[in-house]
Amino acid sequence: MSPTPAVPGPPRLREGTAADASAVAALYTASRRDAYAGLLPPGTLDADAAQQDLLWELRLTADYGPPADTPVLLLAETPGGPPLGFAHLVPVDGTVRLEHLHVHPAHTGRGLGGLLLRAALDRHPATPVRLDVLAANHRAIAFYERHGARLLATGTARFPDGTTLPELTYGWR
Repeated sequence: MSPTPAVPGPPRLREGTAADASAVAALYTASRRDAYAGLLPPGTLDADAAQQDLLWELRLTADYGPPADTPVLLLAETPGGPPLGFAHLVPVDGTVRLEHLHVHPAHTGRGLGGLLLRAALDRHPATPVRLDVLAANHRAIAFYERHGARLLATGTARFPDGTTLPELTYGWR
């Protein structure tokens, strides 16, 4: 009889560092390919994926000045394992932008997104938190609304390849 594989412990949250850039880029790409399949043209997803290693390295190594102006990357992971999800928070003009909230497709539906979102909101209890979401991304919209987000504005998402799509701005506080 073979031994039972160890069950990973509950996910823990920690702040990401520059050393996490490559793993975050891979998770980001996998999550976007899954979540945006059918919402974005494949070429848009491919162009986006090609630059993620460099973009995450730049995001995580740039000098933003004082801590209050410095973005924060929150990672959910099991001890010794790769990131399962992340939230990227960027201070902007008295608000905080939730620029990214992604969970690896193999781990969606297990509460990790909610865990990361609560941690992001708790990190800035007195500051308005905002995010943009594609208007056609009904799954994400339902998630944010279940977690208390309110629709604030409508706009247009513009992608580097020239693709434009309707987007919505949601927020808390």
